[in-house]
Amino acid sequence: MTRFYKQLGTIKALSFDLDDTLYANAPVIAAAEVAMLTSLQRHKPQLTQNDIAYWQLQRQLVAVQNPQLRHDVSQWRLVAVEQGLQAQGVSHCEAQELAELAVSAFLEARTTIQVTRSTVQLLEQLASRFPLVAITNGNADIQKMGLAHCFQFALRAGPDGRMKPYPDLFATAARRLQLSTQHILHIGDHVRSDVLGALNAGCMAAWLNPAVSTEPRRQAPPLVLPHLELTSLDALLLLGA
Repeated sequence: MTRFYKQLGTIKALSFDLDDTLYANAPVIAAAEVAMLTSLQRHKPQLTQNDIAYWQLQRQLVAVQNPQLRHDVSQWRLVAVEQGLQAQGVSHCEAQELAELAVSAFLEARTTIQVTRSTVQLLEQLASRFPLVAITNGNADIQKMGLAHCFQFALRAGPDGRMKPYPDLFATAARRLQLSTQHILHIGDHVRSDVLGALNAGCMAAWLNPAVSTEPRRQAPPLVLPHLELTSLDALLLLGA
């Protein structure tokens, strides 16, 4: 099902969010968290604090101390682990080494993502008609996911600019595509980062909200309207038809 809220302009490129747009992200992050805890347990079994709640607290503390670090989730996690280790009496040098090992384990699991064959085929069909780019606040890797052949490039918050809903990543995408942002349709599941972010940058926005077709909305109706709302990515094949 597709709902249109605003008239679409001329679409010359598509940008995609990754997490929870092309695959379910919660089980991926859960597995990555376990991999991080396992690494810390293996290399420093005497730690008194080594559970998800403790490391989440460390991230919250780091975010208060250095809000800008939140724009790079990998660096944010690394600093939080270093800080959390030092809070338990681990020396600065050892904390750095252990944190790098732990975050490497997290990223290895975090980038082990299985995208369904139907989604890959959908992206391949769309890529034959439009330039596709990936724009993510996370640290997923399109190369490791086997999606690099579908996208012109991927942009990630941190190395490539501030996270969505700031307009940085969208503006960079438009510049690299040599297009005006008004000709880019961004597709994503998150009302604030994807819909508001795209609109802030002058892009068109497609809100992916699959839950609405089978159950109550998983997100409240958006405070800012996207151009269209989708219950399935397959509806994108009708663009320009």
